[in-house]
Amino acid sequence: MKIADIRTDEIFIPLAVPFKTALRTVENVEDIVVRITADTGEVGYGEAPPTAVITGDTKGSIRCAIEEFIRPALLGMDIADLDAVMTKLHSCIQKNTSAKAAVDMALYDLWGKLYKAPVYRLLGGSRREFETDITISVNPVDEMVRDSVDAVRRGYSILKVKVGREGLKDVKRIEEIRKAVGPDIALRVDANQGWNAKEAVRIIRAMEDKGLDIDLVEQPVNAHDLMGMKLVTGAVYTPILADESVFSAEDAVTIIRERAADLINIKLMKTGGIWGALKICSIAEAFGVECMIGCMLESKLAVTAGAHLAAAKSIITRADLDGPSLCKEDPFEGGPLFLENRIVMTDAPGLGIEGIPASF
Repeated sequence: MKIADIRTDEIFIPLAVPFKTALRTVENVEDIVVRITADTGEVGYGEAPPTAVITGDTKGSIRCAIEEFIRPALLGMDIADLDAVMTKLHSCIQKNTSAKAAVDMALYDLWGKLYKAPVYRLLGGSRREFETDITISVNPVDEMVRDSVDAVRRGYSILKVKVGREGLKDVKRIEEIRKAVGPDIALRVDANQGWNAKEAVRIIRAMEDKGLDIDLVEQPVNAHDLMGMKLVTGAVYTPILADESVFSAEDAVTIIRERAADLINIKLMKTGGIWGALKICSIAEAFGVECMIGCMLESKLAVTAGAHLAAAKSIITRADLDGPSLCKEDPFEGGPLFLENRIVMTDAPGLGIEGIPASF
């Protein structure tokens, strides 16, 4: 099975409600979709969101990287020689992790179809079902409380609450949500780099003093402030999750060696896809550091790739794969079943996506 063609296009999917963090506000999923066709006629699909504030990638840069650099480098290569294909993918252009991730997904999709098995099983996994959290966007406190209660009513037992805009007022947000949802709901706090180190320590300790029982705090400080994050990690009891600080296996080694965080958040758009994410999983396994699998603002297509990785690797103990639940509609056929808080894998070969919007 050889790569015969690589094409890109765009998808547009409205969100059910605006997605708000300390970094940005988004109302629609406007992503690049990749289709790789093999000489056998099989097709593999991938997706990349233009998350410029995190990865530096835009719609234009993603399409240019794929069409001008990746496509000519990969045409004619054999999917069965996956390691060689991935090595070429990651060496033909520097950075551009989102573009690489979209192509990586499509390649793994074809690899699974070549061997007529789902990707998560080919990667050694057998977990068919796992739980995801759902994101509560930054809004006025009463609106965040209402959204949290609604999520619990829909069956979610883990909420990821966005904060990072108003310092100690964020403690009030979490306190009111905890009162509303009760003690049995897990609360994860995501500051999206919104605090400095001393501020983070003060806020997290305040949450601890109030007994809010936070599952973890994600990326409390700037991605490049490793010493600041190390200070925070050593000063609080709540587990600290590194997100934007970890793009590569080398980053993971640095975080673990410096004890700058307790947990690592893997996102395919940062790692350049499943191939790079597997390297982080191996490092985390060697050091006994648990991981979360996360996503950007992605539709079911890209989130499906993350779900296969989560189902394959036991070192991934937490999932933040709520992208499909945030979208107003699902234009894709096939893939795992996204049943609110539960993600159920199927035995369809590859990633299991059987169709994409007709416009593509």
